[in-house]
Amino acid sequence: MANNNNPKTESHDPGRRNFLKNTGLVVGGVAGGSLLGGLFTNQMKSDEGKKGKSEDAVKVDPAHARVFFGRFEDFIVLATATELIFPEDDNGPGAIGLDVPYFIDKQLAGTWGINGDDYRQAPFTNLEGLKKIEKADEKVNHSRANRGKIFLEGLRLMNAESMKRFDASFDQATEEQQHEIMSDLEAGKLDMKSIPSDAFFALLKQATLEGAFSDPLYGGNKNMDGWRMKEFAGARPSYADVIESEEFVKLDPISLTDYQRKK
Repeated sequence: MANNNNPKTESHDPGRRNFLKNTGLVVGGVAGGSLLGGLFTNQMKSDEGKKGKSEDAVKVDPAHARVFFGRFEDFIVLATATELIFPEDDNGPGAIGLDVPYFIDKQLAGTWGINGDDYRQAPFTNLEGLKKIEKADEKVNHSRANRGKIFLEGLRLMNAESMKRFDASFDQATEEQQHEIMSDLEAGKLDMKSIPSDAFFALLKQATLEGAFSDPLYGGNKNMDGWRMKEFAGARPSYADVIESEEFVKLDPISLTDYQRKK
């Protein structure tokens, strides 16, 4: 376990802080869908013609067991899509390195996946009605399908679309081709039966970011690296020893599991 009693005072790092600020905007939902679309567009320009990540970056840890995704074909599409949303870079690991696909797998296998804590009384809104709702995330809440079924339909549609357009599975397509499908998904241009595709994209993005930054107790944020990128100290009971400092104090994060082990 990391030495959590060794606070470090650091000088301000403008570049890193800007990254953290932008990431926080996405997590907080302040940024609209166009931000992520912009990210896709910019990355497409820089990665134009680049081969897909299937052989290098899309490597999921086989030591983990999947509890919701019975078909590996579905899971590898999920892993590829989450890495596109939250890619590895100089700031730290991406979604796959943070075990985000396994976080989503566990969530879908539980109450969240069957909307067990949601009000689910009919009548539900039909597909055409869902398309008229302005906020993508609200479209999911009015659908008859639960999150587990929506994920399976959306991921299989992305894979089928990749096969139709490029004669390659989604994980084997080039990055440019993958971004093309993700951009169409975000824009609501793909035809899903349960919800509009922009609503599925919003759900996928939300789950990816939650997996990157939630407590490792839930299966993501591996080694608390998501928190380290944001310089978030985690589940600390008190900041009394550093609150008087006039300079930024960097603390190693503590997870709920670490805290409970001290008991």
